[in-house]
Amino acid sequence: MAYTEERAYVELHLAVFLWGFTAILGDLIQLSALTLVWWRVLLTTLSLVFFVRIHRVIREVGWRRFGLLAGIGVVVALHWVTFYGAIKLANASIALICMATTSLFSSLLEPLIVGRPFRWFELLLGIFILPGIWLVVDGVDSGMNIGIGVGLLSAALVSIFTSLNKKYIGSSNPQRITFIELGAATLFLTPFLIPFGGNHFWPAPLDWAYLLVLSLLCTTLTFFLSLRSLSKLSAFASNLTVNLEPVYGIFLAYFLLDDAQELSPNFYWGALLIVTSVFGYTAIMRQLRRRALLT
Repeated sequence: MAYTEERAYVELHLAVFLWGFTAILGDLIQLSALTLVWWRVLLTTLSLVFFVRIHRVIREVGWRRFGLLAGIGVVVALHWVTFYGAIKLANASIALICMATTSLFSSLLEPLIVGRPFRWFELLLGIFILPGIWLVVDGVDSGMNIGIGVGLLSAALVSIFTSLNKKYIGSSNPQRITFIELGAATLFLTPFLIPFGGNHFWPAPLDWAYLLVLSLLCTTLTFFLSLRSLSKLSAFASNLTVNLEPVYGIFLAYFLLDDAQELSPNFYWGALLIVTSVFGYTAIMRQLRRRALLT
């Protein structure tokens, strides 16, 4: 069965749905953001040992690409630390809605990184998000503003590593790429565990269960699906689809966590504006494709 663009969208949406659980799990796991991410990337890397030939990884990808993928892995590590940092500093819903701003950063950064032309409608959709961000900030307690800032930094890092993956993965095996990137992320974070990892290093019994779900289902599987989808989708389309993660995540947080008690109606109006950009992009792309077929 051929791997089509439609199948790529289906797999990416499945990955995004599973990503919606990551913020919930991050809120439930009683570890610092840095320690949580270290365990996540370590367990994910170990889960891939059985699927890649470790002794042949460098020979198969080459030293230059290996170095590039390892560098991307560092960006991934920084993204996850800032993402879970935003959860700890604010809450899961705020961290998730900050992630929806990836399309704004992607509209500016992907053309520079990948080397494709700017698209006016991508920039407009990105600008459309700005009032939504203002409403989100206005709809939370001022004590959570640092969490919002960290969440926005995390969103910028997503657009960077997604664009870099789009540029450099080519036809490489997604499992091999995930192994290299998250293995590099593990090594990068290890020296920071003692000074910045917090007081608790070993997860509690329930945290182990959450970490296994987070690592195997919400990381190993989703990373594979999202990387494979990039062979058919643009980084901007991928990032904009990832913006649906807040829809799933906030819905789950509303029922599973106490986030709703900390948020005002303005937060939800802002979230609505941000999520609308996802459907706006889809509609514009559909129109442009129809016009291309007619001409």
